[in-house]
Amino acid sequence: MPKTKILIADDNRQITSVLGEYAKKEGYEVHTAADGGEALELFALLKPDIVLLDVMMPKTDGFEVCREIRKTSTVPVIMITARGEDFEKIMGLDIGADDYIVKPFSPGEVMARVRAVLRRIENANPQKAQTLVYGSLSVNLDDYSAAVGGENVPLTKKEIELLWTLAGNRNKVFSRDNLLNSLWGYDYFGDSRTVDSHIKRLRAKLDARSHPDWEIKTIWGVGYKFEGKSDET
Repeated sequence: MPKTKILIADDNRQITSVLGEYAKKEGYEVHTAADGGEALELFALLKPDIVLLDVMMPKTDGFEVCREIRKTSTVPVIMITARGEDFEKIMGLDIGADDYIVKPFSPGEVMARVRAVLRRIENANPQKAQTLVYGSLSVNLDDYSAAVGGENVPLTKKEIELLWTLAGNRNKVFSRDNLLNSLWGYDYFGDSRTVDSHIKRLRAKLDARSHPDWEIKTIWGVGYKFEGKSDET
């Protein structure tokens, strides 16, 4: 069975060395990059299973690297940075990162996060239907695509997952914490603004197409739900 490939991108050689050693002990095939340009080249060449990505790198910063990765891949990305401001965490998550770690950190914690992200992927039942259809809406997790009335809607990985979660549980109300924890897999961050920003942008993209048969509804003081009009009584 081939080893899980991990790409570690950081311009601090000590960090890549330490994380690389820990990852090797976990049984991963380790590749490292010292700047954003090299990270993108290695990503295209190696097609790793998970990426650890520093934000502040020469040539191309981590945010831009993550954006480029998300144009073609849904591979898990964990961002690592010395910058811990909330708006930067939110931006990292909004552009498609799966997790966000602030320096200083312990290598053991990073590996635990890596295992958690990979475990969520492994726990997805491959036999489970990967296509969801409700009225004019269709969502496909095989290729992370969505369409309204047969017209493709360009959504990010997390927007697809958010739509899948809501539409797959019609009329169930999800709190912001429910969505944050189920989609990002942790509760230490606990900032509902990233959920709100995803909902806002998801709605804007979906509402550009007519869909009178359903809507993503805000339940004030609680959270959100996908309301199917044909389900109303």
